[in-house]
Amino acid sequence: MWPNRSPEGSVSHRETGNEVASKEPESALPVQSRPPEQMTMPKSDTKQETKSKKPKKPKHPHVKRVSSAGLRTESVLQTKTGNFREYYSLGKKLGQGQFGTTFLCVEKSTGKEYACKSIAKRKLLTDEDVEDVRREIQIMHHLAGHPNVISIKGAYEDAMAVHVVMELCAGGELFDRIIQRGHYTERKAAALTRTIVGVVESCHSLGVMHRDLKPENFLFVNQQEDSLLKTIDFGLSMFFKP
Repeated sequence: MWPNRSPEGSVSHRETGNEVASKEPESALPVQSRPPEQMTMPKSDTKQETKSKKPKKPKHPHVKRVSSAGLRTESVLQTKTGNFREYYSLGKKLGQGQFGTTFLCVEKSTGKEYACKSIAKRKLLTDEDVEDVRREIQIMHHLAGHPNVISIKGAYEDAMAVHVVMELCAGGELFDRIIQRGHYTERKAAALTRTIVGVVESCHSLGVMHRDLKPENFLFVNQQEDSLLKTIDFGLSMFFKP
């Protein structure tokens, strides 16, 4: 029998087996007999770097503010007052200041007209603001009776505002009258100056310094040429020892 031959270029199964058997086995890879040492990773200072890189919050000046609703929980006048709207009804706006707005008001029982300065409590942000309002009312009572100082009728407080009721001066400001006239005669200017200096002298003798004297803070009682002149706005005034 002829031995089996594989096609040209191929190797028989028998030859392949003999060749594989005749080859020497390759040496095995070296195996580590002990486990690898445990490596300790260095701790990262990321947290410290992050903390150090945080921007510092800007410091704001300390201001004593009121509650979140913008209203003071404590009383401004420190006394119980009647309900302002039970006694008066508000009318048109007469003027506007830093803290308060002045309205025309009418006394319900008599129908008499007054001026009402309503000071919004949400604008009283500090204890100093509250103290200024108290002192203004106190000074007006202290100067009551002077013919050239506006007289106070009463003060009321509710949840929203402090209402100061005063006599109504319908003649307008001294400033507006100066603008309308263009100029005063020497005699008339001297008479007005004498009135103003007299108010200052009376205030100082009673231990009060107005601290905001200007033509806008003097009102005429009516539109007459010889109308009485009244001093207003004691919001910046202070007590002192004469």
